[in-house]
Amino acid sequence: MENKILLLEDDVSLIDGLQYSLKKNGFDVDFVRSVQETLTYLPEIEKYDMLILDVTLPDGTGFEICEKVRKNGNQIPIIFLTASDVNGLQVGGDDYITKPFKLGELCSRIRALLRRAGLSHQEAGTVMECGDIKIDLLGSRVLLKGKTLELTAAEYRLICLLVKNANRIITRDFILDELWDSTGDFVDNNTLSVYVRRLREKIEANPSEPKYIFTKWGVGYYFN
Repeated sequence: MENKILLLEDDVSLIDGLQYSLKKNGFDVDFVRSVQETLTYLPEIEKYDMLILDVTLPDGTGFEICEKVRKNGNQIPIIFLTASDVNGLQVGGDDYITKPFKLGELCSRIRALLRRAGLSHQEAGTVMECGDIKIDLLGSRVLLKGKTLELTAAEYRLICLLVKNANRIITRDFILDELWDSTGDFVDNNTLSVYVRRLREKIEANPSEPKYIFTKWGVGYYFN
């Protein structure tokens, strides 16, 4: 079954290339060209698996659509298309890609995000517990000894992946592929190390002597 995508883009020359490439890669896409037109599709948003939103449009921004969708409680995956390095993750987006971009890179991002969303849908309504850590998958929150931790979206995805594979060594390449998709060059080599360090600072009593997240040097990490 093809994944169905609603794509908001007003650049006609770009639409032609997107339509061809996405269809060739097995995606069923409906195109809209304005914020107002997109709003008419929102009552039927449940039939879509993803939204791809251009940021700058004649009658507004893709951020407005994202905020409206999230305010209604819908967690559909959202990717922003932006001409500048504007981070739309703060308004509830899941990923963004800057123009000009390679169509192959966009398809890789779409597949990675759909894969992550598929995992979260399967686990929706469940809770994962490991020691003093409890992950509420329905509420997308992590609790340490009953207290909710302030985590970024990437840190949350990382700890979910680690806990799900508890006591199993998972390689850096696998983690990067699951979280950001390693097929492009948009992932800095130090990104994962930074997120692991930040996560340790939030969940470990002593980050230099971890109790939960251990490093297997030269290979990856495992969650105790």
